[in-house]
Amino acid sequence: PTYFKVTRIDRLSRMFGFFKAKPAKLLAKKECLTGRNKPIGDAPSGDYKHYVFKNKLYPPFPEGSEMISLGMGCFWCSESLFWKMKGIVSTHVGYQQGDTPNATYREVCSGHTNHNEVTRVVYDPKVCPLEEILKIFFETHNPTQHMGQGNDQGTQYRSGLYYYKPEQKAIIDKCLKAYQGALDKRGKGSITTEVEPAKEFYYAEESHQQYDAKPGSRQYCGLRPLGIKFPALEEEKKSS
Repeated sequence: PTYFKVTRIDRLSRMFGFFKAKPAKLLAKKECLTGRNKPIGDAPSGDYKHYVFKNKLYPPFPEGSEMISLGMGCFWCSESLFWKMKGIVSTHVGYQQGDTPNATYREVCSGHTNHNEVTRVVYDPKVCPLEEILKIFFETHNPTQHMGQGNDQGTQYRSGLYYYKPEQKAIIDKCLKAYQGALDKRGKGSITTEVEPAKEFYYAEESHQQYDAKPGSRQYCGLRPLGIKFPALEEEKKSS
């Protein structure tokens, strides 16, 4: 399968640090790679089916669905966290919030695109409220680590939440404040999560989609959670 070729390259890059010489901060747009005006050749085809859900990977999604993009470090590690949640319509990984159109994985790893590796989650808010997704987000990575996650260092591994609707921003702010309060009680530092309106999403190579579920995948996890539970929100307390 095509995914073996890319994962071997990635395995070597992580073992020997081929991509470690990267900027510690985002670049001016003029310093980023120029990219290309069409999707990369290894992107999933239009009729590609989700490896786990067996449904379509591209929009349009069912009426009433909403989307949120999550930067948590390596997207191999984050996508699979949402597969068993009720109300999840689709997940896919890609590159977002950068300045290089249709970037490749290697270009993103160079640190010269400003893109973040993200998992985009498509969900039914009537079944899976955004708060439930954000609970997983905060509990399963370290939102206080700046421009990296564990040993994965670079701007493409930054903590980020990228929303598609103003109503989502209000929920994000509420949840971020609640989790910061939980961290403050344990002296765990300040959340550095980037919160922005979602820019154009570029699908990552087919080899990276639903990577953890594919035969021969490397069981790698670069996420470094702090071990602090997400606190119950005031609305939940009142209804319980």
